[in-house]
Amino acid sequence: MIIIKNLSKSYGNKQVLKSVDLKISDGDIYAFVGSNGAGKTTTIKCMLGILPFDSGDVLYDGTSIKDEPLKIKQDIAYIPDNPDIYEHLTGYEYLSFIADMYETDAKTKNDNIRKYAKLLEIDTKLNDRIGSYSHGMRQKIVIIAALIHNPKVIIMDEPFVGLDPLSTHTLKEIMKELTKDGKIIFFSTHVLDVAEKLCNKIAIIKNGKILTEGTMKEVTKNSSLEDIFLELVSHE
Repeated sequence: MIIIKNLSKSYGNKQVLKSVDLKISDGDIYAFVGSNGAGKTTTIKCMLGILPFDSGDVLYDGTSIKDEPLKIKQDIAYIPDNPDIYEHLTGYEYLSFIADMYETDAKTKNDNIRKYAKLLEIDTKLNDRIGSYSHGMRQKIVIIAALIHNPKVIIMDEPFVGLDPLSTHTLKEIMKELTKDGKIIFFSTHVLDVAEKLCNKIAIIKNGKILTEGTMKEVTKNSSLEDIFLELVSHE
């Protein structure tokens, strides 16, 4: 379980997160929705321990990211919104490097590379240099790298950007399968239709403040997520 308590963050005189409170349970596929500049990426980077925050806390099964950052990060995977990775390496070399960073055993590493590369249809390109990859291919490599050590928590920032429709469908199926085992998936997205169909929980953020959060049924009631989102962000 992840508990975000009264999380606040400022850049100079500008407060970008305002007492954010969220609870993400094991097995959740949790959508984090908001307009550009709403605070989604800042929240994610605070959750990951990449950015320090002014006040509040982020707890993983009761342990603060501030107190045990390395221990917590061993069980987390992060997929950023921009796949900037080492272009001089081949796809396999990069994945092997990431697996070694997490001290993943050889069998788990090779099994997961083989499994996810085949699912995402990039298995025939793993010996090519990343510098020759398209944006979508790089995104696939980043996704595989995130899953290679069997993390308990997967945090993603706009994970579907750059993926073709087939790969988008495959990633959604992978996400569903992972949460069946109790893993947590928390991701930001602008694609409201995907969020509504895929996720069991959602939070909507604007100007660093959570406007609403809860189960998808609680938030949408008898409306579409798009209608709820537009109503909230236009009236807040």
